[in-house]
Amino acid sequence: MYKINREVLRNISKAEVLIEALPYMRAFTGKYFVVKYGGQAMVNRELMEAVIVDLVLLKYIGVKPVLVHGGGKEVTEVMERMGKKPRFVNGLRVTDDETMEIVEMVLMGKVNQQIVSLFNKQGGKAVGFSGRDAEILQARRLDQQKINGDPEGETVDLGRVGEIIQIDPALIHTVSDNGYIPVLSSIGAGINGESLNINADHVAGELAVALKAEKLIVLTDVDGIYHLREGKQQFISSVNQKEIRAMIMNGEISGGMIPKVESCLMALDGGVRRTHIVDGRVPHSMILEIFTDAGIGTMVKQ
Repeated sequence: MYKINREVLRNISKAEVLIEALPYMRAFTGKYFVVKYGGQAMVNRELMEAVIVDLVLLKYIGVKPVLVHGGGKEVTEVMERMGKKPRFVNGLRVTDDETMEIVEMVLMGKVNQQIVSLFNKQGGKAVGFSGRDAEILQARRLDQQKINGDPEGETVDLGRVGEIIQIDPALIHTVSDNGYIPVLSSIGAGINGESLNINADHVAGELAVALKAEKLIVLTDVDGIYHLREGKQQFISSVNQKEIRAMIMNGEISGGMIPKVESCLMALDGGVRRTHIVDGRVPHSMILEIFTDAGIGTMVKQ
């Protein structure tokens, strides 16, 4: 009987991984994947490079990735260094004119360029945009907000916080079709041409709809979604829209996870087939979720 040495066996295992991924590669070639990246998943440079490598790989096999990034942690750090105390209402940053200047400086002057540079380092070609460029993200100011939704509570003017009214993806199509990976910051153009600060999770969800994306992938700093069963937290690998909405209503999903789940619901409501919430702190978690049968995060489906 023919004996295979250990080194060959290891290489066969690698080949089997590629074979497992083949049906997924075939299905996703030419399709848009919108990837939202931000929060604690962005604080480690090595992990950031692993995410960038994954996106470069996707581009090389024919997928059309688009990266949407936040940068709330970096904005808060700069505000505090400048002696300005951040304030949040219902999870949204109160954004006066000075804060808006800081948001633009940090997102476009630092975070966006850092991500583009990492793409270049890893052999990819990326182009960075603000949502104001070519009016990709057209927005209006949010109405005043009641704290925690309490009708009897204090009303707060959020300032230059926006909600999307229209997305023009023409520039993203042009850039992607010419071999580049678009990197978009969550700054929109207001009705009067002013910059507006928009929640990056919501940007990713609505952009996925505008691009008719195959997938929305939210890279965050948790494993995925959990629910409470018999007093214990149980991980959910797959969940549908109805179940997710029930979990929001009963408080199982709360805090910073709400806008991430909302982005998934926006995308699904708009025709995106699959959405995923994946732990960006795990190296190559995106590839594991997309191209292996077992997956690693939570898939939110219709």
